[in-house]
Amino acid sequence: MSLLFTNYTLNSPRGPLELANRVVVAPMCQYSASNGEATDWHLMHWGNLLNSGAGLFIIEATGVTPEGRITPACLGLWDDRTEAALKDKLTRARQLAPPTPVFIQLAHAGRKASSATPWEGGQLLSIEQGGWNADAPSAIPQLEGERLPHELSKAELKNLIEAFVVAAKRSDRIGVDGIELHGAHGYLLHQFLSPIANQRTDEYGGSYENRIRFPLELFKSVRDAYPGVLGIRISASDWIEGGWTPQETADFATQLKTLGADFVHISSGGISPAQKIAIGPNYQVPFAKLVKDQSGLPTMTVGLITDPHQAEEILQKGDADLIALARAFLYKPRWAWEAAAALGGTVPSNERYWRCLPREAQAIFGNVKVGQR
Repeated sequence: MSLLFTNYTLNSPRGPLELANRVVVAPMCQYSASNGEATDWHLMHWGNLLNSGAGLFIIEATGVTPEGRITPACLGLWDDRTEAALKDKLTRARQLAPPTPVFIQLAHAGRKASSATPWEGGQLLSIEQGGWNADAPSAIPQLEGERLPHELSKAELKNLIEAFVVAAKRSDRIGVDGIELHGAHGYLLHQFLSPIANQRTDEYGGSYENRIRFPLELFKSVRDAYPGVLGIRISASDWIEGGWTPQETADFATQLKTLGADFVHISSGGISPAQKIAIGPNYQVPFAKLVKDQSGLPTMTVGLITDPHQAEEILQKGDADLIALARAFLYKPRWAWEAAAALGGTVPSNERYWRCLPREAQAIFGNVKVGQR
């Protein structure tokens, strides 16, 4: 039997959460919010991906403060207005799809905030262009010559922790099934972890123990406030000499497990334009295997996994527990259907689509018989 299409259970203080399969739609920024509020684009996008057949869907990076957004068009969850918009669009999208667990990725962009959208160049926006002063562990810009970010004080760090806690409580009210904290891709939590971005001289910078201190404090505070499934996405390597390493990632994940982490999602890169990434199929899978083996946490892997047999092999070898895909789902929103047909699996599906498959592939819907008028 295909492992990719077997059930998988994530446990939390609230209880077990069962996924119908091990295919995950990874969070993907859409840059389509209005002042942080979810829009009709999100309704369409979420409804589409909730009908993908995946066992889990994760909402894009969602700013816990206005200043924590990557761009002015990024999704937010920091007040009643943004909470109401997100709840409305998500509730309506879920009503149009089979029951599917939904997580949300809570995030703060740190020094990468106040940027233009990718199709507008992705560069730091000036104040005159609608940008703002970004916050960071240290006053070091992402790119040479950019406006220096503001170095966060200890009091401001406490305020940020509270912002994540409040956003977690709002997420719970909205009805999501889990939360993924964004500790990857050069955003704020990753900036604290990496010696490339974090050159503080207090107890939050310098040594490995100091650099992980703030992310651990933040995670513990969210865990104390939120009983659902809680995990974190981590960049396992900075791909640059002197940067954050895979072994540090495994050690960090082990400490997160003691604080009640329920899963980890392993990616890499994003801290510096000087990174030299050895991109290729499965290029991040060895990082996931290292973290899984050493921490024992349920582990998602992601990155240039495009073929169903490729995904299946990763699971069969025990290198990860869940397979996350991002842009592959934008190009092929029914990727999980094709994978199920190739591997002999079944997927949850909307009855409106039952007649669409060629006869030889109809078993992926569980041998549903559909009449025709």
